[in-house]
Amino acid sequence: MREIAFALSIGGFTFIMTVIWGDPFVEVLRRLGIGKRIRVELTGAHGMRHQSKTGTPTMGGLLILLPVIVITAGLNLVNVLGRTVIGRSILIPLSVLILYGGLGMLDDWEGIRSSRGKGLGLSATFKLILQVVIAFGTAAVLMFALDIHSVAIPGIPVKIDLGYPYLLIATFIIVSTSNSINLTDGLDGLAGIITASAFAAYGVVALLQGQVFLVRFCFTVVGACFAFLWFNAHPAQLFMGDTGSLALGAALGTVALMTGQWLILPVIAFIPVAESLSVLLQVASVQITKRMYGEGNERRIFRLTPLHHHFELGGWSETQVVQRFWLVGILSAMVGIALALI
Repeated sequence: MREIAFALSIGGFTFIMTVIWGDPFVEVLRRLGIGKRIRVELTGAHGMRHQSKTGTPTMGGLLILLPVIVITAGLNLVNVLGRTVIGRSILIPLSVLILYGGLGMLDDWEGIRSSRGKGLGLSATFKLILQVVIAFGTAAVLMFALDIHSVAIPGIPVKIDLGYPYLLIATFIIVSTSNSINLTDGLDGLAGIITASAFAAYGVVALLQGQVFLVRFCFTVVGACFAFLWFNAHPAQLFMGDTGSLALGAALGTVALMTGQWLILPVIAFIPVAESLSVLLQVASVQITKRMYGEGNERRIFRLTPLHHHFELGGWSETQVVQRFWLVGILSAMVGIALALI
């Protein structure tokens, strides 16, 4: 009980400290002109509202990443220097957070300085290659340094060893989770609250396994995400950007792998998975119907993707979408924890 109390206290401390320095941080971004260009293809009042967000400071993910990095490193300094393997293992999700955060920051910066004025960042291919390289390296460290190469299946008391295929599976999980959170980041407060819920759920799972350092890491992220939401709640003063979404998604996938409970990740992160599937299904339907009916006669499953825009165009307000998605996210996180207990 003391461990969960300490982890929750860390989350609260992280929230308070981050909120305190959040206002100066937002002001610095505003003065530097680090504003977001909006490229959402919405129409009518919805489109006008999203276009009005142009110029809102982005790279807000730094508001989450910096406190998590500083507090996690500070708490585990002795262990990082070699006291225990358990302590040093926290370097893995921390490193993933830093590397993906750096990639996202580069992408955000390229989008800001785009001479074409369309908010374009790094090429999708280049970004994906870097994501895969980092994810594969992480998978190799998990497998060969920490001897993690198994999966826990609900209802089966013993974890199943996957052997070398684990490298490809783990790489896919990290990359796909990273991009799923990135796709979820489209409305004020949405990605932050969904990510916080998922990390809280995996914090509980890690607690059940006795992974103390992982519990602390998860709730530090939760505290930082809540602080970010202080400034990202509608109407947002700050956007997460790829700096935050790519990093948080990759770190979430890494945490899931470290617990061995990654089969329940699509349940705990139900909303990000649904966002990704909506995009994949939309692209597939357009391509298939284009071949069937010709150019200009494509059929679409959704009004617009990612999924949150489909509901916006269906008449839901931005706040309604975020609140209802959060309710689903909390319930799916509860179901995921329940499956981990089986």
